[in-house]
Amino acid sequence: MSSRTLSRTCVVGAAALLIGVAGVSSSRVRAQATTPDASDIAEGRRLYEQKANCQACHGWSGDGHKTDNQMPDGANLRETKIPRAGLVMTIKCGRLNSQMPAFDKFAYSDGRCYGKTQADLKAYPTRMPDPATPLQPREIELIADFMMARIVGKGPMDHAKCVEFWG
Repeated sequence: MSSRTLSRTCVVGAAALLIGVAGVSSSRVRAQATTPDASDIAEGRRLYEQKANCQACHGWSGDGHKTDNQMPDGANLRETKIPRAGLVMTIKCGRLNSQMPAFDKFAYSDGRCYGKTQADLKAYPTRMPDPATPLQPREIELIADFMMARIVGKGPMDHAKCVEFWG
């Protein structure tokens, strides 16, 4: 075998090894990213219920049966098929021309949300309210983890789902 053939064989082998390692690593990262642990789910639920007070508009189970009649009607999140990234974006940026607030304190300060600034929001007939309290990026992620695990796309609440929801 010539040294040139040997070199090509080594390069091809090394490339195959790197691709294999990268594939295994990325699948592990995906698995970790899609499976939050129980403590993260519990913390996300606490944030949903208390700090962000999502239940005031969306209801304790996310079905849109709000717990505060003075708050706007929230979407039924049990029936939606929103992907996690869309959910995170909605929590961070709110929904334009609606009553869904932006929980990212700087959402409309620099165009990070939908390319809009605070001045742009004045053009919409429905004013986006300020949240009760802004959330840190990690808190938004935890709420999204809880909602994806227990609310989003889970369908109408029944006894079995209620038991699962409350743990």
